Amino acid sequence: MGSKMPRVARLAAVAAAAVTLGVTAACGGASGEPAAGPASGDPAQPVTLKFWSWVPNIQKAVDAFNTSHPGIKVQLETITAGPDGGYAKMLAGVKAGNAPDVAQVGYDSLPSFLVNGALEDITQHAERHASTFVDWQWQTGVFGGKVYAIPQASGPMGFYYRKDLFDKWGIEAPKTWDDFAAAARTIRKKDKDSYISTFAANQAPWLIALAQQAGQGWFGTEGDAWKVTVDNPDTRKVADFWQKMLDDKLVKTEADMSNAWYKDLQTGGVVGWIGGSWGDAIIRGNAPKTSGKWAVAPMPQWAGSPGFASASWAGGSSSAVLKGTKHPAEATAFAVWLNSDPQSVNILLSAGYGWPSVKDTGQITNLRQDDTVFPFYGGQNIWDVFKEADAAVSGDWRWPPVSEALYASVTDNAKAAVQGEGTLADAFAKSQQAMVDQLKAKGLNVVTGG
Repeated sequence: MGSKMPRVARLAAVAAAAVTLGVTAACGGASGEPAAGPASGDPAQPVTLKFWSWVPNIQKAVDAFNTSHPGIKVQLETITAGPDGGYAKMLAGVKAGNAPDVAQVGYDSLPSFLVNGALEDITQHAERHASTFVDWQWQTGVFGGKVYAIPQASGPMGFYYRKDLFDKWGIEAPKTWDDFAAAARTIRKKDKDSYISTFAANQAPWLIALAQQAGQGWFGTEGDAWKVTVDNPDTRKVADFWQKMLDDKLVKTEADMSNAWYKDLQTGGVVGWIGGSWGDAIIRGNAPKTSGKWAVAPMPQWAGSPGFASASWAGGSSSAVLKGTKHPAEATAFAVWLNSDPQSVNILLSAGYGWPSVKDTGQITNLRQDDTVFPFYGGQNIWDVFKEADAAVSGDWRWPPVSEALYASVTDNAKAAVQGEGTLADAFAKSQQAMVDQLKAKGLNVVTGG
């Protein structure tokens, strides 16, 4: 690449290559040292770690760790969710030398943190734990064969629907997207005030998840360049499908997680939602009087798909070890325990943090018996649906080091299309060009494709 390449370009190019190489198992630290043993600290002089997170009630898990690890004392600071200010605070802390040791960072933002030199290489402390976690989730924290973060949770997608109304109208849960469209038409005929779902133009992560499920990824590398393929045949297929749903007025266009949407959940104005596993708490918390009437089905599939495919809403979150920590071994030990110990995972699952990143969920009792969740869904163990969905998320999806710009572009362009300014296919084409411009502005080489 040449020594004259600007520093930011060199870092970004390294990150680009690292994202591609992330599918390769971690191969040890740069020094070639063997993996370190568990770090427990000295109870007489405990190590203090700072931890930043936005997960509700995560203090309970931190307290449990501190009780079982007297040589390490973790201090939690609750922060604003990442893109809304937390990330800026983390990056500023790294620059100033006072960052937390461990911080909650979304899978989609890890490349940006790497580009900014904000992640600590924890390979020698972490690599022996790789088999504990779901492969695709583990790989989100691996770049160029080095480990920088421990996976926490994902948001595998499913279809929440009002089973009582589907039964009343003689509709089965849609197995394919063609079935979904047919069900939408039937619902509009049966009840002029009801829709199968909204088209959430306000939710870029939701739109991206729809594209992810369809197949072809949006970002990759080609040599020392980023390859941008937002405007690809699979994504255009998704765009055309939802454009027809909009044109035929088969879906509402209100924002999800808005007051109007919550009211529609309560009244039957909206009778379905393609949402993440954590969405169960959204529905239960905002439509409590509909308890017992809902069910969850797998995400509808595209006709001709070679196998079951799912997606994850915004990828998920990790416990990243930030650059400059004086205790990388202890920070890693905490991150691993937080996201794999059954006691901790049960606490976090109750807090609605997402789908666990551990492979073995046999000891996660909340996934087998839940007297709060299952009755709301007519006794269904909805976690069986999301377990299958998480296993079917593609490990080939790559995030760019400009995820916040990506979200802004997709949202703005989708909203414009819904308002009649071009089509959804046009919206994704515009987002492709915007991403090309964003990456070039960082001094990167960029190629496009479709």
